[in-house]
Amino acid sequence: MKRSHRYAVVDVFTSRPLAGNPVAVVFDADGLDTEAMQSIARWTNLSETTFVLPPTTPAADYRLRIFTPRSELPFAGHPTLGSAHAVLEAGRATPREGGRLVQQCHIGLVDVTVEEGADGRQLTFASPSAQIEPLPAADAAELERILGCALNREAAPAIVNVGPRWVILPLNDVATVRELQPEVARLAAFERRLGITGVTVFGRYPQGDVAIEVRTFAPSCGVEEDPVCGSGNASVAAFQWERGLLPAGGTTYVAAQGRCVGRDGRVKVQVDADGRVRVGGSCITCVEGVLAL
Repeated sequence: MKRSHRYAVVDVFTSRPLAGNPVAVVFDADGLDTEAMQSIARWTNLSETTFVLPPTTPAADYRLRIFTPRSELPFAGHPTLGSAHAVLEAGRATPREGGRLVQQCHIGLVDVTVEEGADGRQLTFASPSAQIEPLPAADAAELERILGCALNREAAPAIVNVGPRWVILPLNDVATVRELQPEVARLAAFERRLGITGVTVFGRYPQGDVAIEVRTFAPSCGVEEDPVCGSGNASVAAFQWERGLLPAGGTTYVAAQGRCVGRDGRVKVQVDADGRVRVGGSCITCVEGVLAL
């Protein structure tokens, strides 16, 4: 028997269609098992596909499962924002007092702040607390060969766990970030060996409205390069805070990501005086329809 599910594709970290990172959102997914969800995610072939389910706790407004083309993630940033946008547009949830939605996912409850203003809707998620561990020197040297560039020796790379586990490493400048051409097969093997989601690199702009340029690679998940990555940017912020690269009193900044793959995402990052990270931006729906199974 054919089943249908309301379906949307939301472009995240942009207010301009086709410039951000799309996430596929499938509603009323409680009739789908894990195998079916993974098959749909493989078929959409986007960096992530999400499935909206009823929450199992009154503390949450909805529950979300998040899949790459090859695996399920406990949490991810741009799918959280895009799914919240889709849930609001579909009338499936209303912001709580203070303009909050609460998303339930495998990592737990995630707060999403909703702000409606002259520039449209802005959504911001509170990043899960980051667990940071050093990347062993031998692995850093191997990564240097895979990426084909010299690492920034002033801040050694680390593994940052916010649900997804990213190797975070600063590069010497924005030009080095943009010119990277990783050996994809070797990088996928490297990720599988370390049990990480992927690698996120960043370089600083000397001045201007944009502070850093970011690129994220996750070929072991079926995503050679993620156009704009929320959890990767949250991990970059946590890494910078832990390394003393941000003001001790907290800061806000804008990161650019996606220009190397024909996008132009803007990620708004907030880090408070205690190192807590929030990541946000604009979303816009590009596709609405029905998924017939």
